[in-house]
Order: sequence, then C-alpha cells, then structure tokens
Amino acid sequence: MAEQRLKAAILVVSDTAFQDPSSDRVFGTLIDVFPADGPWEKPITKIVPDDVLQIQRAVCDWTDSPSPVNLVLISGGTGFAVKDNTPEAVTPLLHRHAPGLVHGMIAASLKVTPFAMMARPVAGTRHKSLVITLPGSPKGAKENLEAVIKLLPHACTQAAGADSRTLHAGGIKKLEAEAGVKSESQHDHHHHHHHEHTHSHSHSHGHGHGHVVPRAHTTPSERRSNDPAAGATRRYRESPYPMLSVDEALRQVSAHTPEPEVIEVPVNIDLVGYVIAEDVYAAEAVPAYLASIVDGYAVIAPESPDDGHSTKGIFPVASITHANEEGALAPLEPGTIARITTGAPLPPNANAVVMVEDTLLASSTPDGKEEATVEILTGEIKPNENVRQPGSDVALGSRILQRGDLITPVGGEIGLLAATGTRTVKVFKKPVVGVLSTGDELVEHDDPRSLQGGQIRDSNRPSILSCLKSWGIPAVDLGIARDTPAGELEQSLRDALRGVGKSNTSVDVIITTGGVSMGELDLLKPTIERSLGGTIHFGRVSMKPGKPTTFATVPFKPTSSAAGQQERSSRLIFSLPGNPASALVTLNLFVLPSLHKLIGLGQKQAALGIAPALGLPLVAVTLSHAFPLDPKRTEYHRAIVTASPKDGRLYATSTGAEGVGQRSSRVGSLASANSLLVLQPGKGSIAQGSLVEALMMGPIVREGAAVAL
Repeated sequence: MAEQRLKAAILVVSDTAFQDPSSDRVFGTLIDVFPADGPWEKPITKIVPDDVLQIQRAVCDWTDSPSPVNLVLISGGTGFAVKDNTPEAVTPLLHRHAPGLVHGMIAASLKVTPFAMMARPVAGTRHKSLVITLPGSPKGAKENLEAVIKLLPHACTQAAGADSRTLHAGGIKKLEAEAGVKSESQHDHHHHHHHEHTHSHSHSHGHGHGHVVPRAHTTPSERRSNDPAAGATRRYRESPYPMLSVDEALRQVSAHTPEPEVIEVPVNIDLVGYVIAEDVYAAEAVPAYLASIVDGYAVIAPESPDDGHSTKGIFPVASITHANEEGALAPLEPGTIARITTGAPLPPNANAVVMVEDTLLASSTPDGKEEATVEILTGEIKPNENVRQPGSDVALGSRILQRGDLITPVGGEIGLLAATGTRTVKVFKKPVVGVLSTGDELVEHDDPRSLQGGQIRDSNRPSILSCLKSWGIPAVDLGIARDTPAGELEQSLRDALRGVGKSNTSVDVIITTGGVSMGELDLLKPTIERSLGGTIHFGRVSMKPGKPTTFATVPFKPTSSAAGQQERSSRLIFSLPGNPASALVTLNLFVLPSLHKLIGLGQKQAALGIAPALGLPLVAVTLSHAFPLDPKRTEYHRAIVTASPKDGRLYATSTGAEGVGQRSSRVGSLASANSLLVLQPGKGSIAQGSLVEALMMGPIVREGAAVAL
C-alpha cells in the first residue's frame, strides 16, 4: 500500500474564509491527520463560499479531470443553518453512496458529544474518487477524519479500479493489519462477509435528506444517463447532471473546443469569413512605381531655383503616359512634358506633375485631335509634387495582415492582398457543422400533408441552418432522426461523423435539437455516452430558456487522411433543447463562441495575453418597460434594441407582452428580436429604466431602419 501514492484534496466551504483565507484553521488541522509516512501525497486545497454551484464545480474539477484525485474532503456547510447546503450540493454528484463511512464518523463523534447527531455528513464515490463531507469546525472535522483515515487507502484503491479479489486475497485479518485497525471478535464474521462481497450492490441511502438521490442502475457505474433498455422503475426522476452556471458551461465549451486547424487557400472572393493564421507580408510594393495623384502633365521640375530653368512657359507634349506593349515608357526629354492620368506611372526623368487646372491649351495637332503644346501657368512646381513614391502606400516586405485578422465582406483585406500580388494565404479552417433534429413527432417543414395527432413541423433545423449560413459557417442538413432505441439516432450521428448517408460530408461539429430532457424517449445523452463512447461535459445549465442544454465530445478516428494533415481526436456535439426559442438562444449562447474559437477568432487577443471576446457582442441597454424575473435562473429574454435619436441611448423592448414572461416554445419570440437581455435571478420584476446587459444577435434598430452595430 505504501508504494502507491494517493492524491487528496480538501475543500473548505465558508463565506468567511473565502473573504479572508487567513481566518481558516481547517487546512492545517486536516493535513496533520494524514500520516507523514503513509501513502498520501500532500493534499491540495481550495476555499469556496456557501454556494451550491461553486461547491459542485470544485468537486467536478477534481473528480472529472483526466487525472482525478483519489479523495475529496469537504469541510463546512453540513449543519442546519440556512446557508448549510453542502450535502445538497454533493449528493447529486455521487454515483454510489458510502453509508458505512457516514455511520463510522457519526459514531466516533457521538463518543465526544451528543450534538454529533446534528451533523448531516455525506460520503460516496464519483467516478474513481471518494468524496466525504466533514463538519466545519477544525475539531469536528479532525474527529470525523480520524475515525476513517486508516480505512481510506483501501477504499480509494478499490474506487480507482483495483481488482477486489486480489485486494481481499489474504482475508479480513490481513486487511486490518495493513490498515492498522482491529475489530472486536464478535464482529469478525460480519466484517469479513462485507469485504468478500464487492461494492457492486447499489443500495440507496437517502436517510434524512428530504429528496430523492439519483443513483446509477447500470454498469459501469460511471454512466450517468438513462438506460433506454431499463424499465420505468429504473428511470431517473430528476437529472443526475449538476446544474452549471452559464459562465461555467462556457468555460467547459472553451476548454474542450480544439485549437483551430491551419490550411492554405487561394486569394479570391471565397476567402471572406476566414481568419488569417500567419502574418502576411507584401510581395510587391504599392505603388510599384512613381505615380501621379492627379490628372495633368509630367514635368522635370528644377531641383533648386538656381538651375536656370522653370516649369512656367509653353512646352510641347511629347507623349501620353500609357505603357507600351513591353511595359516601358520613353524617357522625358528636357523642355518637354507628358500628359498623364491619375495613378499612371511617371516616365523616366520626370519628377513632378502639374495639375491640369494650372495649364492652358496653347496649340493642337494639325488634325485637331490632340494637344501639340500646353502652357504651364506657374513656375512654383517642386520635385515630387503631386506624386506618390514607390511603396508609399504599402512598402515591399511590410506586414499587411496579422494572424487573427478576419477577412471581412467589406473587401478591404482581399483588396490589399490582391494589390500586393499575394496569391495564397494561410487561414484557419472553417469547421463543417451538421444539424440534426430528433423526435417521432417531427415532420419536414415543407411536407404538403396536413398535420395529424401530435405532429409538429420541424422549424429548428431550417432556423439553425440559416443562422449558420449568416455566420459564414459551412453546414450540412442531417435531416430528422426518430426516437427509436433500436439505433436510428446512433446511426445518424455515426454517419455524420464518417461523412456517409444523408450528409456525405464528414462534420466537425454536430448540433442536435430535442431529446435532452428526462423522458424515456430522450435518447441523446445515453446514445452519446453508451453507444458513441462520448463524454458529457454538462447536461444542465442554470438558465431560462435552455436548462437541459448538453455539450459533449466523442472520440473520432478518420478512416483516412491526407499526409501531414492534422487530425482531431474528438468531435463536438451540442444537444440543444427542442423548443424553438430555447434552441436558438442556446445556439447563440454556446455554439457560436465554440465556432469562433474553431475558425481562429480571438487569436490576436490571445497572443497579447488578453482573454478573447468570442460569441455575441455585449452592450448596455435601458429597459423601456418592466421585465419579470425568474427567482432562480438567469433569463435570456428576447428583445428589440433601438437607438434613440433624442438621447443616443439604447432601449430594449420585449418581443412578448410587456411585463409577461416568454415561453421557450414560443416560435415568434425570436422572429423580430435582435438581442438577448441578460436578466439576473430575482424576485418580482426589474423596473423600467434599469440598465442591463444585452447580447446583440443583429443590427440595432433606429427610427425603423437597420443600422450596423
């Protein structure tokens, strides 16, 4: 046992310690309980306030990482005070409960004080980690940990996946000797019986917690979604996925979105929407020659007044400065001038241009078609007057575009590349996105037949595809997959990844709608986990609408690839709710930032050490009327933002009735909306005139006309 080093983490839950870490006394007390010569590495530590989401986030960071800790100890928040919610935060995270450890800790504390009955400890495993809650006081936490510390190496080793039969080969006496504990003789047989059986029995121990504890009914125990093959009695009654904040969900999306892939493409109009992946330097100077900036006459201007000649007078027009077939111009002889147009090159020897406004026609050619002589009315022309020097716009070899620059449809970037003779550039590849709708009740939106029973026209797929098109993202229509456990959904997802079937194009990202709630036909989560071997990074988000939004990655190995082409080890799946408003809100909120990262937006800011601002632009707006608030969840309210010509401020108006909430199923709530108002949880409503944040989905409206944001 001493040869295997085990990792432990200590989480202190305390508003006071979070504000002033120096006030904490728990870390030192608990660290001293770990034997110096034992199997434990020095525990890592963290402090969070009495907040369910922050507790859950810390635990999941430690248990769900590629290198999880073996033991998580959580001190604080286990009593009956109003803010004591640690058991409620931890219980939904556990896949298997450990009531024996709870009993042992309470029994040890009862020997010290009857008030030990007031504790509400929780213990169990999440994935391969053991999680235990302890009292908030240093003394109580130490008593509880000392009661079980000698048994924890054995429990953590088993939870990490060690072979139970091998561990128990020497019998209970050997285990007790290794742990340094003794049992009373009358309990020997019972204890031996407990250890000879593995922990595969899944018993529910929810005593005194006042709510149903989600638990896995299938193997392996790490699986957290419903099993479609299980009966109604083995189906979850509440989601086992922790409720993440929107900020944490966005962090998960960013963390698991791959870095962009670099490709080389020709410079043409198809370049619009790509992001430059490598600094671009001018292959040619602009202009490449001495050029006129006006219409007029190229002249040889004296270098100084002492040269003895002037530009004033009558001069023969020697030539018109159009390049000949060989691309060369005849040199300008002294005492002559050359007619020249704006942008044209000066002939050799010429060093200035006289504006046509400063001249008069003196004589014409015999046929009257051309100028023979022209009078220049001024002698003040100086060298380089009305002339652009070679490279004055763009110098040869100068940097014209930077890594992270977006090629916009305005045309400036493509024009610059074209002007400097740039033929190809390196850009970040645009991901291909597949869009799939799920549900037996769906029919195609253009199906000419009348709806029957509970049928619904599929509005999500065309809405999402049109949104992706407006973002310049290549999209593939994957059609509709039926809610059949037999495998139609799985096959649709596999075909999309492989580029066969309906899509015929391998996709990098899959967006699905529907099938992410808790019904027996909501099959996306179990299909991703069980059939595709994927990882669900979150399955619930504390927001309205869009609570069941799911984000996952699935392993992917291409059947073939070009030599040297970068291969990704995973593909992204965004499973959005089926309600139309929820689908479009979560598409803008979660999918867009991921796509922005994939196409390379934010690379310039990242290079400067600045956090990239991906996704929808954020502005401050004033509410034009009162808006109702959700008491628990942040609401993303669909609204119209208008610029006032009177005071220059931005005002937001709901797309629904004033003072009334919006249903997530209301299709029309996004039809005219150009923004999502970020309304924080609260009681009642937020008053007219309040200032809130708005995520802009489209151009701001001003006096009935659309203007650019």
